[in-house]
Amino acid sequence: MKKVKAFSAGTIILLLFMVGTVVLYGNVMGLANFFSTIMATAHDLLINTVLFILAITVLAGALGSFMSEFGILALLNRILAPGVKLLWRLPGCSALGAISTYVSDNPAIIALSKDKSFIDYFEDYQKPALANFGTSFGMGLVVTAFMMSLGFFKEAMIGNLGAVFGSIVSTRIMLRFTRKEFGVEKGKTALAEDPEAYRYRTIREGNLFQRVLDALLEGGKGGLEIGAQIVPGVLIICTLVLMMTFGAGTAGYDGSAYQGIPILPKVGEFLSWPLKVLFGFSSPNAIAFPITALGAVGAALALIPNFISEGLITGNDIAVFTAIGMTWSGYLSTHIAMMDSLGFRHLTTKAILSHTIGGIAAGVFAHYAFMIFLG
Repeated sequence: MKKVKAFSAGTIILLLFMVGTVVLYGNVMGLANFFSTIMATAHDLLINTVLFILAITVLAGALGSFMSEFGILALLNRILAPGVKLLWRLPGCSALGAISTYVSDNPAIIALSKDKSFIDYFEDYQKPALANFGTSFGMGLVVTAFMMSLGFFKEAMIGNLGAVFGSIVSTRIMLRFTRKEFGVEKGKTALAEDPEAYRYRTIREGNLFQRVLDALLEGGKGGLEIGAQIVPGVLIICTLVLMMTFGAGTAGYDGSAYQGIPILPKVGEFLSWPLKVLFGFSSPNAIAFPITALGAVGAALALIPNFISEGLITGNDIAVFTAIGMTWSGYLSTHIAMMDSLGFRHLTTKAILSHTIGGIAAGVFAHYAFMIFLG
């Protein structure tokens, strides 16, 4: 926190922008309908989407904790470690970071980075790339479970493959930047082999039944916290995006939920050719998902049920959404804090640039993989 002037020229510009927005929407929708739609949309999102996502995060948290307690995550870490070294050019123990963020959220990688027994196996130039690597898998289990709950199993799996590809692109680009920053020549590395700290794990006290119960309940509690944290993002960001996505509908403006001025579809139409080539989007409205996922993937997920009910998206879009949603997972809202926590604030812009490219690559991979295997 720092002190600044009570107001500035930027304050006046922002105020004029806010007034202009209200005037625009009020003129098109009617002022009463405008405010009624805001409340109705936020309420419907809370009841029909947020609580659904919250239930998924609780179950996902319980599953992740159970897998950790009984060594399943450790086994996956051992299996995945060779691939991590080959594809991401990171120490094998990084696999634990990917698994941790997959079953929880982006900041899980920060908790690991503070563990000396973990971070000591990274060379200095590799440490900043942890933000990109971990973020690529943030809320992966929640995103995947959400898509599968809507009946898109194969599409979600392809999306996961896309996220893996995007994470490789993002991490490797970031490592190119950090090699130059730290003056490391290509090939001059000393990656750690089989860290001692990951040959053992800590378990809870008590008998088998107590451990199962504690793992499930504590994991569910952690999932509840994650689910609660996404509520502001869903209600605020998603309401704004939806009101820039849909129009009046057949009944005209009447203050109902999910009405607004279709601004984003106009942007989507303008970008229709590159979006079609890159992602194969079925509708210009689909651009709303990646835009929302930049700030909050939970809010982006809230767009999908309405897209499906309106018949605006297909299985290809779901695969692309899964890939982009996992890879970006709200990175614009977390990357700065994550890079600061890692102690590399000055590399934040490079990390964001790398991850932007990685998310686009994930979506492109998912689209063409879908066309090859399911198209």
